[in-house]
Amino acid sequence: MLTPFLKSDIAPFVALATAEGWICGEWELEFLLQNFPQGCLVEREEEDVLGYITSLRHHRSGWIGNLLVPPQARRRGIGTALMQGALQTLLDFGVETAWLTASAKGVDLYRKLGFVDIDSINRWVGEGGADQGPLSAAPIDQEVIRQVDRAGWGDQRDALLRVTSGRGRVFCGSSSFICTQQWEEGTQIGPWGALLEAEAEPLLDLALSGAGERVFLDVPAGNVAAAALLTRKGFSIRGSNTLMYLGTAPDYDPQKVFALASMGSMG
Repeated sequence: MLTPFLKSDIAPFVALATAEGWICGEWELEFLLQNFPQGCLVEREEEDVLGYITSLRHHRSGWIGNLLVPPQARRRGIGTALMQGALQTLLDFGVETAWLTASAKGVDLYRKLGFVDIDSINRWVGEGGADQGPLSAAPIDQEVIRQVDRAGWGDQRDALLRVTSGRGRVFCGSSSFICTQQWEEGTQIGPWGALLEAEAEPLLDLALSGAGERVFLDVPAGNVAAAALLTRKGFSIRGSNTLMYLGTAPDYDPQKVFALASMGSMG
């Protein structure tokens, strides 16, 4: 039976996700439960938890993530039921476009539900600097952050931008921004957006200064400028997922999206 995702479900979910090799933290689930609890669901059978899913509503779009079924409960249709529940909730709340990133194992399931491929998301891994060098960037401008992000994704994603930009350092250009987030696994870069390609590299240099040894970010394959820049900086691709949507075709411009805000779970 589909039931609400409770605060008491956070710790066991994170433990299972970590065992699966996901980069995930309790703060993320707390944010999702605070902002869109209706779209966060758990499949239960008496006292047993058989699967989890979360979703987040932005303005006209939403994002589905964290679909996780324990190994012993797989191949019973639980993932499909969770997906249908989260998707229906987003639609009930007026979402026109639902996004997700799919692993190779999940692509067929999502296509059967009507999702369409639009891009690939590559995970790039590299190294940052040990010392924080001199910082030179425009003052943090929340309106610039909102406008640049909207130009890439075609929607207002204010709550997501607030929580992710509050987890580390933020640098802005006149028409660009970059954020860093700290995880146990290292430093994540993202969200990162730029309307002008020339502004992307100076911001990346600022973000890498003092970022530590391990740096990772999820980047649309459609942003060829980002790929060239990261290659020059010594980064390499360590994995890839498929970016998919269902519903109204989004006003998506990957050339303006240099890194996602989350590690695939929220956009």
